[in-house]
Amino acid sequence: MTDHASSSWTVSTRARGSTAAMVLLAGVVLLAFSVPFFASRAIIQDLFFILTMLVLAQCWNLLAGYAGLVSVGQQAFVGFGAYAMFAGVSLIGLDPLAAIALGGVAALVLAVPTAFFVFRLQGAYFAIGTWVIAEVVRLSVAQWKALGGGTGTSLPSGATRDMVGVRFVADWLGVRGPQAADIVCYWLALVLAVATIGLIYKLLRSKAGLGLAAVRDNREAARSVGVDPLWTKSFVYLVAAMVTGLAGALIYVQKARISPDAAFSVPDWTAYVIFIVVIGGIGTIEGPIVGVIVFFILQSLLADYGSWYLMVLGLIGIVIMLFAPRGLWGLFADRTGIQLFPIRRILAGRQTTPTTEGAPHG
Repeated sequence: MTDHASSSWTVSTRARGSTAAMVLLAGVVLLAFSVPFFASRAIIQDLFFILTMLVLAQCWNLLAGYAGLVSVGQQAFVGFGAYAMFAGVSLIGLDPLAAIALGGVAALVLAVPTAFFVFRLQGAYFAIGTWVIAEVVRLSVAQWKALGGGTGTSLPSGATRDMVGVRFVADWLGVRGPQAADIVCYWLALVLAVATIGLIYKLLRSKAGLGLAAVRDNREAARSVGVDPLWTKSFVYLVAAMVTGLAGALIYVQKARISPDAAFSVPDWTAYVIFIVVIGGIGTIEGPIVGVIVFFILQSLLADYGSWYLMVLGLIGIVIMLFAPRGLWGLFADRTGIQLFPIRRILAGRQTTPTTEGAPHG
């Protein structure tokens, strides 16, 4: 008689509280959608800022936190997407909503040749290379006389007022045109933020996400098991560029005025984004969400202090990196085990009842 203990192994990405968290997040999204029904225009503009910065932070986190691509030139895609949107509206006559999509496509097109260049660089050289490209794009766009050259330009009068959906919202909510345009932009930002987080979450839980983590941790080991590091990083780089371009175009539809220095600003579209990801928690989807909330609160409290504001932000960033290297969310998750977006794969074994072979019958 021989006894055998059989066991089955499963790979799970579920974490403590993840199901309840998804229900809670769905409620938050519904609440966010309903904000324009009772909130002031100022609150809607603040939430628009939070959502668009969240999209930019998630894209940078996808590059640096999951692909190991530390870029300091994401402002290239913000600015180029925004200028493509302005060209679509001012020169071609597109509706701003269609021009936003054009901005995303333009950023994607720009990313193809820049990827060919920067992927030849490694580490700090990659970071410097992305910044150099952003500066080249900024200087090139500043020569575009049809869109104001170095001084910039504004959207045609009434462009946002006549945007698809604005008149419907104005009649539906009983608000004036400018506020209705802000509401439409806010809803678009909400859709973009939810779609971005959903896309990244699905990507990281897929086989491609597993390959991405392998490439980040050890390129040669990843190649040995059949993962193509160049293709994997290129795919992530192009996706991040396109979404960043969409966000940039949407931001400047709401602003309705653009200039090269503003659209390609390193502090606004890269330094602040890096700060958000670092204090929230790099390499987690939840980190940028926490980081953008903290950043907005700090900005609201310290914006009147001039250069001291930037110094305080830098000091806070240094303190968090020293005492909580995984960011505020990482510190919270380590202590509670809670993950809103579980992506880590856990190998779990379950031993079954021993079976008996050769036992006498009857």
